[in-house]
Amino acid sequence: MSHRTLTAERLVVGFERARPVLDGASLTVPAGGRLAILGANGSGKTTLLRCLSGTLRPAAGRVAVDGVPLEHSRRGLRAHRQEVQLVLQDPDDQLFSASVAQDVSFGPLNLGLPEDAVRTRVAEALTLLSVDHLAGRPTHQLSYGERKRVAIAGAVAMRPCVLLLDEPTAGLDPSAVAEAMAALARLQENDSTVVMSTHDVDLALSWAEEVAVVVDRQVVQGTPDEVLGDDALLVRARLGRPWAMTLGARLQELGLLPGGALPRDAERLLAALPQSPAVRT
Repeated sequence: MSHRTLTAERLVVGFERARPVLDGASLTVPAGGRLAILGANGSGKTTLLRCLSGTLRPAAGRVAVDGVPLEHSRRGLRAHRQEVQLVLQDPDDQLFSASVAQDVSFGPLNLGLPEDAVRTRVAEALTLLSVDHLAGRPTHQLSYGERKRVAIAGAVAMRPCVLLLDEPTAGLDPSAVAEAMAALARLQENDSTVVMSTHDVDLALSWAEEVAVVVDRQVVQGTPDEVLGDDALLVRARLGRPWAMTLGARLQELGLLPGGALPRDAERLLAALPQSPAVRT
């Protein structure tokens, strides 16, 4: 894997007899970073991801990798999908082989790689997603969270520069969310650029280095503090303010937190609070 910059420029995407889903939407995926794409249901998050992956051709605008435009030809799409991989929200839309290992090997085999190289990629991907113990298990016997991680492993086995994840934590219980987020951390440690779509503002605030909100058919992008601290934008996007920012701001007003950037999650909020005085006996 190597870092590449993925961009979308002035995308227009519409469907027959309907207003555009995206109209002039632009986005830059920072190389080697963590980007969260936020928006209410139906805002166009998945449409944007499909354009970035090449599975949907916009009516206008372009997608590019390191400034080189995506060509929607068989050859162009094949090359693009070696750089950019999309994992859908529902893992059952992507899992179809008899076993986990067979499913994860599907993409590398289609690249025409030798068997030894395919086995290496499959083992690497299964280990990164902590599902190597499931290699021989039929996919229909997996839990929902396990199926999600296996679907991601299938994309990782392609060794893309950019990994696009559509709602990777949707439908998971807290334990499975923690496992999924730990897997994403390992992916970035192994030089993957990770993009996650979500409507969970708290998750985006704690995880992302940059945030993009899909609103009014366009994209507003910036740091989590800038974007998720913009109450007017959040109202337009039908999103709530992250609880950590709301609580942190109130604690600053009360003089219980120092001024400056607000904590992004519970751990950092607790660490920023003044220590309680020792109890005298």
